Amino acid sequence: MIWNSLNTGDYEGMIAETISITGYQGDTIRAYYSRPLGAGPYPGIVLIPHMPGWDEFLRETARRFTQHGYSVLCPDIYGRFGTGTPTEVSQKMREAGGVSDDSVMGDCDGALRFLRNQTQSNGKTGVIGMCSGGRHTFLAACTLEHVDAAVDCWGGAVVMEPQELTETRPVSPSDYAANLSCPLLGIFGNDDKRPDTAEVDKLEEILKDLGKDYEFYRYDGAGHGIWYYDKPLYRQEQAMDSWEKTLEFFDRNLKE
Repeated sequence: MIWNSLNTGDYEGMIAETISITGYQGDTIRAYYSRPLGAGPYPGIVLIPHMPGWDEFLRETARRFTQHGYSVLCPDIYGRFGTGTPTEVSQKMREAGGVSDDSVMGDCDGALRFLRNQTQSNGKTGVIGMCSGGRHTFLAACTLEHVDAAVDCWGGAVVMEPQELTETRPVSPSDYAANLSCPLLGIFGNDDKRPDTAEVDKLEEILKDLGKDYEFYRYDGAGHGIWYYDKPLYRQEQAMDSWEKTLEFFDRNLKE
C-alpha cells in the first residue's frame, strides 16, 4: 500500500511552476513543472494533457505524483492555438482541425529530454496520460526514446480503422506496437464507449501476440474518466484502486 503511507516525521517540500522548454521543431512551449525539494535523485514523469486540455486537474495530478517522489513535466501541447481558459484553447484547437500526432510527440520528446537533463534526475522517465493523452502515451511509448514505463488511462483510438485516420492522425498507434520497448499499464472502465471493451480486447490481443510486457486493469461500474472527481464520471473505489496500481507500477519501474 503506497497511498497515505507517509511518515509524519519526514521533511516534505515541493515546488511547482510554469516554465519554458523546447518542443516540436524547436518551438519554445510552456510546461507545468512540479518536483520535490531536495537533492534527489528523482525519476521523471511526462504527464501528457487530455481533452479538455492543459487544465487544473493536470496541475493537481502533477503535484500528486511529486508528493510521491517524482519530478513531473506537463507540456502545453495545445499552446500553439493560443491562450485562454483550457476550454477556450481546446475549442480553438478543434476548430483548427486538431493537434497533430507529430506535434505532440515532438513536445513529449522535448519534455523527456528536459527531465533527464536535470541534475536531480535518476536517469529514468515515464509517461502517462488520460483520454487523448492515453492515446498519446501509447504512441510515445512506441516511438520515442528514453521511455522506461508508460500508463495509458482510458485512451481511445489506440486501435484505429482505416476510415478513422486523418491528416493529423495518419497512423493507428497500434501499428507501432511492435516497437513498444517498456512496460505498459492500462486502466479502463468496462462501461466506457471510447475505448469500448472491444477496442481494449483488440489492443490486448496485439500486445499478447507480440509478447509485450503489459498489464491491463478493467473496472466494472466505471466508464470514461474515473479519476475526474470534478465530474459525474468519478468512481471513488475504482479511482483509488487504479491510483494505487499506477503508483506501484511507476515505483517498480522508475525507482528500483
